[in-house]
Amino acid sequence: MKLNELRDNPGATKPRKRVGRGPGSGTGKMGGRGIKGQKSRSGVAINGYEGGQMPLYQRLPKRGFNKPNRKAFAVINLGLIQKFIDAGKLDAGQAITEDALIACGVVRRKKDGVRVLAKGEITSKVDLHVTGASKPAVEAVEKAGGTLAVAAAAAE
Repeated sequence: MKLNELRDNPGATKPRKRVGRGPGSGTGKMGGRGIKGQKSRSGVAINGYEGGQMPLYQRLPKRGFNKPNRKAFAVINLGLIQKFIDAGKLDAGQAITEDALIACGVVRRKKDGVRVLAKGEITSKVDLHVTGASKPAVEAVEKAGGTLAVAAAAAE
């Protein structure tokens, strides 16, 4: 094989459509835009515009509510903690705090705290100190022989 023999697979690339290059090109004259009208002109932005009628997104009622002071937790699963312990990035012998989780890269940032969920298996005996945890997560850690301490007023 030589450099000058390198070719892409047949049909892998298509030549780009050259619009408005004469009648022989198939997209000459109007360039595939039809005859006259707003859409044939340049600078058109009519997404959601209904010709002066009240648009659908304004006719429908608003729904739901976004709580402005809602707490956002960094979510972590038990399986991921176990994976990091197996890889040697987390020490199961010491207490695992939120700062330790950030330091080893399990969690990127703390936000309003770290919340542990029960997806995955945990086999190591760990001592976790986090802001929140689901009931199945607490049960799974205790079943493995460890403890999961949750900060006050954050438990479910």
